[in-house]
Amino acid sequence: MTQLVLVFVLAFATILAQPLGRQTGLAPAVLMTVFGLVLAVLPFVPNIDINPELILPMVLPPLLYASARRTSWQQFADNAGAILLRAVGLVIATAVAVAAVFHLWYPALPLGAALALGAVVAPPDPVAVSAMADRLGLPRRLISVLEGEGLFNDVTAVVLYEVAVQAVVTGHFSAWHTALDFLVSAVVAIAVGLALGWAGGKLMRTLDEAAWQVALGLLLPFAAYGLADLWHGSAVLAVLLCALYLTDAATDFSDSDYRIVGDSFWDVIDMLVTGVAFGLIGLELSNVLAATGPDWQRLLGGAAAVIAVVVLLRLVWLLLTTEVFQRWWRRRDADEPYTWRESLVTWWAGMRGVVTVALALAVPLVTDDGTPFPGRAEVLFIAFAVVLFTLLLQGPTLPAVVRATGVEADTEQERALEKRLWTRVLRAELARLEEIADSEDLPDEVYQRMREGFERRLARADPDAAEATDAKALDKAMRFTGKMRAISGEVLEAGRTEALAARREPGIPPDLVDRLMRRMDLRPMSPM
Repeated sequence: MTQLVLVFVLAFATILAQPLGRQTGLAPAVLMTVFGLVLAVLPFVPNIDINPELILPMVLPPLLYASARRTSWQQFADNAGAILLRAVGLVIATAVAVAAVFHLWYPALPLGAALALGAVVAPPDPVAVSAMADRLGLPRRLISVLEGEGLFNDVTAVVLYEVAVQAVVTGHFSAWHTALDFLVSAVVAIAVGLALGWAGGKLMRTLDEAAWQVALGLLLPFAAYGLADLWHGSAVLAVLLCALYLTDAATDFSDSDYRIVGDSFWDVIDMLVTGVAFGLIGLELSNVLAATGPDWQRLLGGAAAVIAVVVLLRLVWLLLTTEVFQRWWRRRDADEPYTWRESLVTWWAGMRGVVTVALALAVPLVTDDGTPFPGRAEVLFIAFAVVLFTLLLQGPTLPAVVRATGVEADTEQERALEKRLWTRVLRAELARLEEIADSEDLPDEVYQRMREGFERRLARADPDAAEATDAKALDKAMRFTGKMRAISGEVLEAGRTEALAARREPGIPPDLVDRLMRRMDLRPMSPM
């Protein structure tokens, strides 16, 4: 089996892990990690040989961009306190605590290597939790904080990691130069991220095909990462800002084609990159054991100590900050946003994953003077031990913790919010329809037919929301909704069948039929 075939095997397994995860209740990330471990022990499976310098640029840009598309500036602002406490404060505290324990356990290794390990294992990966969020029924605000933490803690961890690795590689460390480099890194990242986001948004407005816009969106995160890294900026922060800017700007230039194509495309990219990355976690275990040598057992004590620090410090931090900031949170929200039960769920959801593995594998092999990077084998082994412990123990047991604590989403509140939003949308549509009817002097029959069509669409999408509008008009519309939907479905399906039959006939270009099919798929289910 070649390495190319192995990558295809991981990609194929990633697809199968989605329905299997739905049936078993386990996150696909956990299943892919186990699958990678199984592959690692098979004698005919080759060792993965990845250049450490290519891991971060290949993995992080698409994952960060895909995750950032699911959030917004406003969502971050609403949860800024909780996110920054964890993404900055907790990451720094974890990195320092791990570095102290690691240095005490292995005093012969430099502090820079210890801090590099701390930065590697500090950031939790919310990917696995996000995949299980709907099935777990977590409150929406809890999911928002977990995803926001996962985005911004990568920035903090990567900056700490680069400082520590640079100190070990060059053999020099200056607090003044480190602070200056940190400031320059942030300024460059902000400039690159916002500039590319602004330029990308302007360019997307001139592109009139959804495929072109999505393709540009694929290149921009890699461009942001590469330019920021070239100019000694924080590449992760640049990608994050570029993605958030474009996501916000897309509300001005996006249409239904762009949203359908873009959402589907990034769902596929996120699924495949994440699945392959977690599969590599298991596969790389054999390389890690080979790097540590036959006496890898001597590292178990240090790994256990670091795992204890990582897990327990997160619990203590969450409980303390929840208590300290409870009054502030209570002033900003009508209900109590973070209880101790939610803190327990958030604690157990702190699984490490893709970023930890990518940073660990990216540790240089040698320093500037040609000597091996001190402690690289120990950093790799302990980092993988933390990932496997959190993924294979915390991941499968997280649903039990959620059930035991009784943390669940307020479905009635979310349903009420969705109802208000649908009503707001309908009112905006009908208001615009009335403006057009007045300006275009539409006949009453046409106006009423179009109005009923919009109300009927709302009734199909959300009957509860529809009840909040004109009862008499909706009663009339709802009377025919089921029958019209069935008839429309049969009529449209007949058209699709005829188009597909024509695709097989000689002399008819397949791309012409595909374009026609796309237009048919995007048009409304029922006529006005």
